[in-house]
Amino acid sequence: MFPKDIITTYLTEVKKMKPAKIEELKANAETSEKRLELSLIEDGVVKEKELYAYLSKEMDVPLVDLTEKEIPRDTLLIVPQPLAETHYIIAFEKTKDTIYLAMIDPLDIQTIEFMRRKTGLIPAVSLATPSSIKRALRFYRAGLEEELKLAGVTSKQTKNYKPEELKKAAEELPIINIVKSILEHAIFQDASDIHIEPTEKDVSVRYRVDGMLHSVMHLPTQVRNGITARIKILANLKIDEHMLPQDGRFKIEVNEEELAFRVSIIPVYDGEKIVMRVLHEGQKPLTLDQLGFLPGPRKLVDAAIQRPHGMVLVTGPTGSGKTTTLYSVLGILNQPNVNISTIEDPIEYHVGGINQSQINPRVGFSFASGLRAFLRQDPDIIMVGEIRDQETAEIAMHAAMTGHLVLSTLHTNDAPTTLPRLMDMGIPPFLIAFTANIIIAQRLVRRLCDHCRTPFKLDAPAVKELQKLVDVRTAIKLFTEHDIKLKTAEKKLSAMEFFRSPGCRKCDQSGYKGRIGIYEILEVDAGVAELINNRGTATQIKEYAIKNGMITMLEDGLIKAKQGMTSIEEVLRVTRE
Repeated sequence: MFPKDIITTYLTEVKKMKPAKIEELKANAETSEKRLELSLIEDGVVKEKELYAYLSKEMDVPLVDLTEKEIPRDTLLIVPQPLAETHYIIAFEKTKDTIYLAMIDPLDIQTIEFMRRKTGLIPAVSLATPSSIKRALRFYRAGLEEELKLAGVTSKQTKNYKPEELKKAAEELPIINIVKSILEHAIFQDASDIHIEPTEKDVSVRYRVDGMLHSVMHLPTQVRNGITARIKILANLKIDEHMLPQDGRFKIEVNEEELAFRVSIIPVYDGEKIVMRVLHEGQKPLTLDQLGFLPGPRKLVDAAIQRPHGMVLVTGPTGSGKTTTLYSVLGILNQPNVNISTIEDPIEYHVGGINQSQINPRVGFSFASGLRAFLRQDPDIIMVGEIRDQETAEIAMHAAMTGHLVLSTLHTNDAPTTLPRLMDMGIPPFLIAFTANIIIAQRLVRRLCDHCRTPFKLDAPAVKELQKLVDVRTAIKLFTEHDIKLKTAEKKLSAMEFFRSPGCRKCDQSGYKGRIGIYEILEVDAGVAELINNRGTATQIKEYAIKNGMITMLEDGLIKAKQGMTSIEEVLRVTRE
C-alpha cells in the first residue's frame, strides 16, 4: 500500500481538504476494508488518472497504460491468475533478462520478490491504474474460457460426467494450471487451509491466513468438476463418487520444500466442497519458547513431561494449536532410548523416530482399540490425538497409571474445566487425581507486524472493558514479575502503553504476521487432587489455582500485549470465544 502520507499530501495540497475530512475518508476505507486509494476512487472523491499521475511523479515510478498494450498470452500467464487478481499485478512484456510488471502497488516488495524467484528474471515495475489492471485481468478469464472450449469443457458439461470424461477433464492443461496456481499461491500467502466452494454462479476460492478466512478468487462454473476431479486424482480418491464425504492426502514440492495437502471433500447443494489443509512436511517442531510459553509456565511443562508416567492434557477449541503443542512436546521427548507411539485422526505431520498410526473406524481401528494394541508394543510415551469418549479416557488413564507418559487433547474452554469434564465422562475422580500431571489450555492470537508496530494508549471504551476483566494492581504485578518496565505514569490502565500495527506492505496491510499461543497452565498438585477427589467444581479449582499462582489465558495474553507481541483486541477476541 502507498504510504498514507503521500495520499494525505495529495488530498491536502491538491484537493485542498481539511484534516477532519481526510480522517473521515480514511475511517470509511478502513470500515469497508478497502485500500484508501481504491476507496477514494470508487466514492468519486478523486479522479483515478489524476491521483495516479501524482503518485507516479512523487514515487518516481513510471505510469503505464495497459489499455494501449497488446499483451502476449504467454507473457500474461507468467503471473498466476490468483496472484494477479489478489495483488493487482500484470506481466505485460518480457525480454531475455527482464519481466515488465504493472502494479497498483509498486511497494509490494514481497510479490515482486516472488516474481523474481519464480521467473529468474529481473522485475521492472511500473505503476498502473486500477481500471487498466482490471481490464487486463479479463484476459485471464477470456483466455481460460477459450482454452476450456478447446479442451471440450463447456458450461453444459458441469454435471453428471461419466468417469472417463471426468478423468479426461482433470488431465487437461487449463485445469492442471488452475489447481497448480491455487496451491502455489496458498503457499505464497502462508495459508493454513484452502477452501474451494461451488455456488450457483461460480466457484469461490478462499484461504485461511493466520486464522482468518480471506476470499481470493472466483472461477467460472465450467471448471468446477474438472478442478474437483483433478484434486481427487492427486489425493487418490474416487472421482466418480459424489454423494459421500472423502478424505485423502497428496504431496508436492515447491522451492525445494516438500508440502503435504490433507484433502476433505463433502457433497453440498451445488456440487462438492473441497478443503485442503497445508502441511509443511519435514518442518522441525517448534520449541516451547517459539510457541510462546512464558518462563514460569514453560518450567511447569518441562517438569511435567520429564516425569516417567502420568498424563499431559492440552485443551482448547478446534484450531487453537493443540496438535502443534503436542508435536513440540514430542520433539523434546523424541530420543533414541525411548519408544514413542501415536494414534491420530488424521496424522498431521510425519516425524522420524516415532511410530504413528491413524484411526480407521471402517475396520474398527479406533482410539480405544489402538491404545490397547499400543500397550502390547512396549511403549514409553503414547500420544492419543483426542479423548472423545469414556472408553478412550479410561484406557489412557490406566496406561498413565501403569508407567507410561500419555499425551492427549480435549475440547474444553479452560484448564480447570477439564477435570470436571473428565468426571462427567464417567472417569472415577481418584483416577484423574492420580494420573493427571498438568493441563495446558490454549488459544492462538495473531502476532503484530514488527515492521509497522507502534505504541498507543487505550481509549475509554477499551479501558472500561478491560477493567471488567482484570484488576490494574494484578496487571502491574504481572508486568513486574515478567521484567516489563513500566513508566512512572503507568499506574492506571488508561495511562499504559500497548501496541498496534496500522498495516504495511510487509504484513499485506493486515497489521499482523504469524500467530503465537496464549496459555493457562494448571499443575495438578496435592491441593487440586484433593478438590478432584471431593468432586470440586471448575470454579473451585480455578479459584484455588489462581490463589496458588496460575496465570490465566487472559493474563498471559495481557503480558504478551504489553510486550508488543500481540494486540489487546486480539487477546479479547480469542478469550471471549
